Amino acid sequence: MNFSIKQSALATCIDVSKSVVHKIAPSTICRSSFSPSLNLRNNLKRTNLSVSKPLHITSIESFGKVKKPVIQCKAYEADKFIEAAGEGKFEAAKRLKIGVYFATWWALNVVFNIYNKKVLNAYPYPWLTSTLSLACGSLMMLISWATRIAEAPKTDFEFWKTLFPVAVAHTIGHVAATVSMSKVAVSFTHIIKSGEPAFSVLVSRFLLGETFPPSVYLSLVPIIGGCALAAVTELNFNMTGFMGAMISNLAFVFRNIFSKKGMKGNSVSGMNYYACLSMLSLVILTPFAIAVEGPQMWAAGWEKALSQIGPEFIWWVATQSIFYHLYNQVSYMSLDQISPLTFSIGNTMKRISVIVSSIIIFHTPVQPINALGAAIAILGTFLYSQAKA
Repeated sequence: MNFSIKQSALATCIDVSKSVVHKIAPSTICRSSFSPSLNLRNNLKRTNLSVSKPLHITSIESFGKVKKPVIQCKAYEADKFIEAAGEGKFEAAKRLKIGVYFATWWALNVVFNIYNKKVLNAYPYPWLTSTLSLACGSLMMLISWATRIAEAPKTDFEFWKTLFPVAVAHTIGHVAATVSMSKVAVSFTHIIKSGEPAFSVLVSRFLLGETFPPSVYLSLVPIIGGCALAAVTELNFNMTGFMGAMISNLAFVFRNIFSKKGMKGNSVSGMNYYACLSMLSLVILTPFAIAVEGPQMWAAGWEKALSQIGPEFIWWVATQSIFYHLYNQVSYMSLDQISPLTFSIGNTMKRISVIVSSIIIFHTPVQPINALGAAIAILGTFLYSQAKA
């Protein structure tokens, strides 16, 4: 093998050897760097390799040894910083999204309760009102699926089979709550409905055999005590309204239990799940609404409401029907994004907003002792959600 080495290369070799290597001659370094048997002048014709760039030789003392680098390039630290910044932005966006969900959920619920009470005051037919709410929501979702605004869910017979008991409980709870609000103030209905956790614990304990820590049982004391105090001191107390709210609590507890069992491993989104629930509930409720109230009563009541309120009454009915579906839909969408604990706290805050707004708008007379009972019940609901965490 022949090498053609320029003078600059040899000079660089010698300079580097002087500055780096100790106790070893420069000529030795240069020879050992290539080969001991090189013939640089006589074998030029036997090679095509030409080294024209300077050679940079490190110390021979490092041969065979693992030398720790003096300078370490830690580019991954920058990657971590960028990744952490990205995660921070993602968490901030997620919190903002949940906040928007909650604000929308509460606002829609407040609007629904106000217009629902207006409709029931002028048109006291809660079975038809409940049916119209479900029918409006079902129609909205069918249009959304047909126009591909929302993707239609892929369901089978097993899905509808597991959904049926959920729909039965949802129908009972929905009608019972509407009956309650047709008889008593909106604020009173929601104060009684804040006692739902007590029903949840009792049903889970005695029917399902679940056990809870002592803190959960203790949180039921202010819930039950607050609801009882509010009921006793309610100025416009009505037994039908009170029992409607209590039945609604019990029905929604069973709805939640059936929903948890039936939806395990199901890929249907929260929005589509509630849409299917509304449609099945509509099928269940319609024949009962016809049997309990009937078209004749509906027609007579409709004419009376139009004569007293005017065309604005139609707007009230449409608004309460649309907003009922929207607030429930947003609540199910929120449940896809947050934990059950956060959802429970949000539901408690929703009741506060509904109670306060309805008292202001409808000028509901409230005694201090009644307000105290409501506050104790709501506080108990909050403590329950914390104890369940």
